[in-house]
Amino acid sequence: MVCGLFLVSCDQKSKVEKAIEETPVEAVKVERFDKEFFETSPKDLPKLKLKYPYFFSPNIADTVWTNKMQAPIWREVYAEVEKKYPSSEVIQKEVEDLVQHMKYYFPKTKTPKVITLISDMDYTNKAIYADSLVLISLELYLGKEHKFYTFPKYLKQNFEQRQMMPDVVKSFAFRKITPPTDNNLLSQMIYHGKELYLKDLLLPEYTDAEKMGYTPEEIVWCQENESYIWRYFIEREMLFSDEQKLASRFIDEAPFSKFYLEIDNESPGQVGSWIGWQIVRSYMENNDTKLDQMLKMNAKEIFEKSKYKPKK
Repeated sequence: MVCGLFLVSCDQKSKVEKAIEETPVEAVKVERFDKEFFETSPKDLPKLKLKYPYFFSPNIADTVWTNKMQAPIWREVYAEVEKKYPSSEVIQKEVEDLVQHMKYYFPKTKTPKVITLISDMDYTNKAIYADSLVLISLELYLGKEHKFYTFPKYLKQNFEQRQMMPDVVKSFAFRKITPPTDNNLLSQMIYHGKELYLKDLLLPEYTDAEKMGYTPEEIVWCQENESYIWRYFIEREMLFSDEQKLASRFIDEAPFSKFYLEIDNESPGQVGSWIGWQIVRSYMENNDTKLDQMLKMNAKEIFEKSKYKPKK
């Protein structure tokens, strides 16, 4: 029934997805550095360093690495990673599907080699896209309830396998989106809105909640309060404000957004990014602009031509 009402858009989407499926992509190679590291004898560390020179800083003594290889806590982390990811097949398939979408929208994209590793629980760099390499820290995708995680709930909820590809796209987007020249709230909203719009295109089977790193309830909250959030920004003249605190209140990952009202307790973090996403979506629906051009455009022009109106 829905497709009957929007036959043209549904048909268009199916044509695009069909073209993406026909886009040739080389098999993605997944290398398990995590496995090799913890199954290598300390005396064979030099061989590992030759194979993966970019993981070993010359400023760090070999004893740091050999100690990590043998430390009981890291052995336990490795055992848990092995239990969760005994095979690389699922990761390989997901990356191949993602790369196929990347190549359709960005034809010059190289098929990267994927290297999985166990880093130091650095949740700010869970997955890194680096042109010909994708690095994935598996110890941060063991499931939100895992015993190792002592992080706040709003961070832990994204330590799921399903967040791997959104994290890769986030890193990929950093290379494709022109950074804002202004520091105002609108520029930051649109910048992150562009990143989320890329997730729309590159991860079409993912929910909006998964793209945002939200729970389903948090997405519903944004949808139900969209008009209120927008009115709050407009009435307080925040859009073109350079006040630094606005990013931490409405853009950065956080347990909640800071309206300084009772609704703070119910709101998720990053509502400014979510609104920016709706503006970018509205712009692309109402303008005939190529993707790569939109990613370079300034926020003010996108906003003015978006015809964005929050849903009541």
